[in-house]
Amino acid sequence: MTSSSSPPAARYAGLDGLRAIAVALVVAYHLFPTWVFPGGFVGVDVFFVISGFLITTLLLREHEGSGRIALGRFWKRRARRLLPALALVVTVCASAAWLIGGDVLARIGAQIVGAATFSYNWISIADGRSYFDAGTPELFRNLWSLAVEEQFYVVWPLLLPLLLLLPWRAARVAVVLVAAAASAWWMATLITDDGAATRAYFGTESHAFGILLGVALAFVLQRVLADPPAWMRTPAARTGSLVAGLLSLAGIVLVGALPATDSAATFPGALLLASVCTAVAITAGVWPRSWFGRAIDVAPLRWVGDRSYGLYLWHWPLLVLFTSGPFGAGPAGGVPVSTGVVVLVVTIAVAELSYRLVETPVRRFGFRGALGRWGAALAAGPIRRLGGIAAVVGAALVLGGTTAAIASAPTQSSAQSVVAAGLRALANEGDAPAATPTPSEPTPATPTPSPSPTPVRGDEITAIGDSVMLASAPALMERFPGIQVDATVSRSMYAAPGILQQLDAAGQLRHYVVVALGTNGPIERDTLQQVEDILGPDRELVLVTAHAPRDWIPGVNDVLTSFSRSEGVELADWAGAIAPQENLLAGDRIHPGQAGGRIFADTVAGAVDAIEADRALWEYRREVRESAPRGPEPQ
Repeated sequence: MTSSSSPPAARYAGLDGLRAIAVALVVAYHLFPTWVFPGGFVGVDVFFVISGFLITTLLLREHEGSGRIALGRFWKRRARRLLPALALVVTVCASAAWLIGGDVLARIGAQIVGAATFSYNWISIADGRSYFDAGTPELFRNLWSLAVEEQFYVVWPLLLPLLLLLPWRAARVAVVLVAAAASAWWMATLITDDGAATRAYFGTESHAFGILLGVALAFVLQRVLADPPAWMRTPAARTGSLVAGLLSLAGIVLVGALPATDSAATFPGALLLASVCTAVAITAGVWPRSWFGRAIDVAPLRWVGDRSYGLYLWHWPLLVLFTSGPFGAGPAGGVPVSTGVVVLVVTIAVAELSYRLVETPVRRFGFRGALGRWGAALAAGPIRRLGGIAAVVGAALVLGGTTAAIASAPTQSSAQSVVAAGLRALANEGDAPAATPTPSEPTPATPTPSPSPTPVRGDEITAIGDSVMLASAPALMERFPGIQVDATVSRSMYAAPGILQQLDAAGQLRHYVVVALGTNGPIERDTLQQVEDILGPDRELVLVTAHAPRDWIPGVNDVLTSFSRSEGVELADWAGAIAPQENLLAGDRIHPGQAGGRIFADTVAGAVDAIEADRALWEYRREVRESAPRGPEPQ
């Protein structure tokens, strides 16, 4: 993410090393999701604290020196720092997405608008996008955090002079800390009351506490940095700062190793803990004659820290491009280690080129100066002229590719389209005519003395599922008119007991219950047992296996298969039925299209028919036993 736009004199020890650690956590979280940093997204909060501290320190220093803050000059510096690399990433990756085509182009116009206006987080919130849903290959999803920071850069220089009207530094710190606490409380409220993880995570006001902690730290250290007292230079104080720095660094890494939860324990718990550890690490780094600052700013970490903005910008779009279209189903398909390594190498290479050829010239010479040097290259010798011409051609190509990408972008991915079709089918369910048995269908009230199964009607079936069932709803309703379908996006098996209890209490739970909830996470046998206990002995349960390019799916299907065998539950093997025909799935290789939905419905129907066939056979055998001639009565 962002780094300083200040002159070299304001380069504080330890910040480059912290940036390197932050970007390493985020990149590892995305490129190697099954490794040791399932909570690596907290690296973004490390960036937030650094930005709040550094920007506020620079503004305070300017205010102290001149008595004012030159807003135009400040915003110009930020533009020179942020825009060149951002424009390069957006145009190059949008052009590549146009060449690949398919779902990777979905809503790319809105994404580019969000990137250009630094409003990506709010556009995503308004559109219902999820940061934690890897199923939608959103090309520029990582730009949400850049939007939060840029909004801070716009608003904070306007508010800071008002805060400086308070005569005491302690009062300024208290105001900022109260604002940080309110932000964290609001995030926890959004998570606890609404379960809105993405809204809480993307929201500027709900995720401002890290930046505000950095602001508060800048006020606390304002005098210390300008004129540190003698005691801070003593060996004991320096040793204490070293220990505090190492412990805080270990704390950041430990939080990054914790898996996320959809609760206040993570939002804001883990994020707040990482932010506090970062504030401590910054303090240890900028401590006078700091051992910790020098240690964490070793050459390799400083090199990464200098390029952390480019590394952050490039890694996610490259991952989406390398795993989308003909290359795979997007990040939802899992990221093989080999792919992660390739994306990492390419990310480092393009970030270095961007740093040397685009970012550094603009930051050093300004936009006009950089353009002037490019113009001079066109008038120079053959080699430099060739480089200048190549730059013009490249710029024209990526601008044309970006325009083409916007023009040809679908408004929805293929997966979203089939899910939307399912939602429309369910919404129109009340308009469909009631199901009536055809003359050839035997009625349930007429028993037969032979093993003749009775066709199961739709009004005998309750189906509980996730977005896969939602996409298959039209086919289910066609196959079983009158079926009760309760399906929604991102639902997991852990929701099943509560849903079934509510339906049972309302008298709406039918004889046959189909549960298809294995797509969105691992399941436990205890949850399946709860489901069966709720249904009781008088209802029939059908469990549907899951098919998705996600690492937990084999385990899910193993649990479903084992439970069905041991408990006498019928298994509908959707995974086995669709695996040879993945061309009938949407681009995410998860959600079935129209033909795939029919296979889903056929698979469910096969399981329901098997239950009915077993019942009919049992009834036949019972009747045979009862009708068999009995022996003579004993005398």
